[in-house]
Amino acid sequence: MGKKSRVKTQKSGSGASAVVSPKEMMNLISELLQKCSSAAPSAGKEWEEYTQIRGLVEKIRKKQKGLSVVFEGSREDYFPELMSWAEENGASCDGFTVTNFGTEGYGLRATMDIKAEELFLWIPRKMLMTVESAQNSVLGPLYSQDRILQAMGNVTLALHLLCERANTASQWLPYIHTLPQEYDTPLYYQQDEVELLLGTQAVQDVLSQYKNTARQYAYFYKLVQTHPAASKLALKDSFTFDDYRWAVSSVMTRQNQIPTEDGSRVTLALIPLWDMCNHTNGLITTGYNLEDDRCECVALQDYKENEQIYIFYGTRSNAEFVIHNGFFYQDNAHDRVKIKLGVSKSERLYAMKAEVLARAGIPASCVFALHCNEPPISAQLLAFLRVFCMTEELKDYLLGDHAINKIFTLGNSEFPVSWENEIKLWTFLETRAALLLKTYKTTSEEDRFMLEKPDLSLHSRVAIQLRLAEKQILEKVSSSGRAKRLHFQKKLEEGAPLPHYEESDIALLENTEPDAKLPIILRKLEEVEEGQEIQVEEHSHLLNGEKVVYRMEANGEPVQEETQERVSKDVHSALDSTGSSNQKGQMEMADQSASRTEEIPKERSE
Repeated sequence: MGKKSRVKTQKSGSGASAVVSPKEMMNLISELLQKCSSAAPSAGKEWEEYTQIRGLVEKIRKKQKGLSVVFEGSREDYFPELMSWAEENGASCDGFTVTNFGTEGYGLRATMDIKAEELFLWIPRKMLMTVESAQNSVLGPLYSQDRILQAMGNVTLALHLLCERANTASQWLPYIHTLPQEYDTPLYYQQDEVELLLGTQAVQDVLSQYKNTARQYAYFYKLVQTHPAASKLALKDSFTFDDYRWAVSSVMTRQNQIPTEDGSRVTLALIPLWDMCNHTNGLITTGYNLEDDRCECVALQDYKENEQIYIFYGTRSNAEFVIHNGFFYQDNAHDRVKIKLGVSKSERLYAMKAEVLARAGIPASCVFALHCNEPPISAQLLAFLRVFCMTEELKDYLLGDHAINKIFTLGNSEFPVSWENEIKLWTFLETRAALLLKTYKTTSEEDRFMLEKPDLSLHSRVAIQLRLAEKQILEKVSSSGRAKRLHFQKKLEEGAPLPHYEESDIALLENTEPDAKLPIILRKLEEVEEGQEIQVEEHSHLLNGEKVVYRMEANGEPVQEETQERVSKDVHSALDSTGSSNQKGQMEMADQSASRTEEIPKERSE
């Protein structure tokens, strides 16, 4: 699937490794599990912990060399079998074929003209690998007795995939044969390639992803070897770290959510053939038809014969694409970086500011997003910054008959609180973005120079592209903040009157962009990183007259706070972080909760 589907050439065959006693391997696995389950490292020690975990994993991988399953032949050899299997099971196979698109990897090529919004692809449920099919498989007895599997569908799907891969009679082998044997997710990066991400926002998620995967592998290795319900699993004889890393990456890059058969809830699924489509900017065009019990996809745009057919994966940042999908999308219209801001509880105006924010539906401490496009901040962040920078204006939003009405204008760029307030907030944003830029170890110019080197590995190139993209967003935010500050300073100097809202406009808490046209208290914070304790929601859409359920989710990490600079004598403490993450729980899936459909923000939960 796109760049994430590229696979390095591997020779088939099982090879042979030195004999390792079960006791020796179990000791190493236990050591790994203990290391990965220990308390989160103190700030600044995350890289040290990563290298220690990686050292243990490499020791295990060395002893397991030659034991992983590798299919004969290349991926391409199995595509005809995939198409035949799909046709036999009632999937659509006319109008496209699987083709190698070079740097984009394998994708779907139109074999005839396809019109925009034309239904061209459908996959019946019986072809899908789901949590439900896992429960009805050889994995079922273990699933019924292990709470981790029951709680984490993505882990279940990964182990389901491994069990079916080892089963020569599996109905899904035509699909499994066509999956890449390696991926470009950070789980496959060399240590020096991961090191290129140090100082970026993405690095904490990358390190957590590796730690989570190692912990899960150690846990399930021990479970498979010791649990009676696992006695008939093929994994009992051979279950390597590379096997689990492959399964995790297969699920992480491909999983989606579909309704259960009765339509009462959603379940995770791998969708053969459809998951060959590569990403482009656009809109979600895939849904689930409950009446015909199949996944359906309509064309995003007009496609001529021999053109590549794309779909839209969702409003994901490049950090999410790199971590969860294994590629960097150069023209990403939805790229953004996180910024955590909070009103200090030690501030004398904290109670008043927290109350105004609460009335607007915004937490006093919250993760927001800085965008690559204009405006660089959302209506929610604008509202937060206005309250953050308020002093005597606070009483107007707490007292009086019109206080509630004024709350509705906080996120509307057309109705400033005051010229002084606008100057303060844009000064803060300009300064904060400039300070964040100084935390990187390289400059944008140095990154561009490095990208010109022809001998860069693919993973190194992606890491540097991601690093540069973060800086470019912060540079744009700083520049935009400066321009806004100068604009409002001019307004103040000219004595320009403040725009006044009409009471009939109180429902227009919006920015000037079309993506922010609902009152802040009537909708969820829209960005992946924005909002505190935001839950994953199911959004319903109609496709061909049927209710289609999309799972909209993404990975947002709670971040630690660091003290900020004073903006003024009355507004003096903003807390934000662009890096560190707090680990929650012990058995979190390796960042697999990212769905390939449209996302709604949430903090990761166990």
